[in-house]
Amino acid sequence: MNRKAIAAAFPVTVPVLMGYLAIGIAFGLMLQSIGYGAFWAFLMSLLIFAGSGQYLGVSLLAMGAGLTEVALLTFIVNFRHLVYGLSLLEKLRGMGWRKLYMMFGLTDETYALLSSAQPPEGVHPHDFYFWITLLDHSYWIAGSVIGAVAGQLLGFDTTGVDFAMTALFIVIAIDQWKSYPKHLPALLGAAATLACLALFGPDNMLVPALGVIGLVLTLARPHLDAAHRKGVQAV
Repeated sequence: MNRKAIAAAFPVTVPVLMGYLAIGIAFGLMLQSIGYGAFWAFLMSLLIFAGSGQYLGVSLLAMGAGLTEVALLTFIVNFRHLVYGLSLLEKLRGMGWRKLYMMFGLTDETYALLSSAQPPEGVHPHDFYFWITLLDHSYWIAGSVIGAVAGQLLGFDTTGVDFAMTALFIVIAIDQWKSYPKHLPALLGAAATLACLALFGPDNMLVPALGVIGLVLTLARPHLDAAHRKGVQAV
């Protein structure tokens, strides 16, 4: 166990700890409300680890959806991870077996940290990235189990708790906006999303929007990289 890497990664993941405990508890409460207890919350969070996908899973379990429907909807919801993964290929190159876990553990919040956090001197980047991902995963499991146990012991009205995931996304987006002096990627993403919303409607815009965002950011990458290098040199 690399204690130095853990000590470096933990402070970076504290905001995710706060968010994952909250939305993990909300997920556990929702899962318990449809008859699945703490064991199932633990198992789903350990083996699936997809916040929005697990929230969707609660609804699908509740209505008895078929395997084909579950697979299709899960793919659509998590399609954005394909775009995330492409942007991390160079950063994760050479991680060996740990790369497989990094692919599995790539969530929106972990991606935000891997994209922006820098390992301190004396800590290998691959160890730093691995422990960020593993810590985030453990937070999500803990929150899910706590929520399921609390729901079983105390009983909760789960109306509206699914908004916790949306709230966390908003907080992350604001943090990313404040962290980067160049807002062009965020503006391009927002413009593409609004355009797809207008063209395809709210029910069909997700996959086209992600595809357009991926294409636009790929084409703009040389300009974005040059601007980043110029900013680093200026500092």
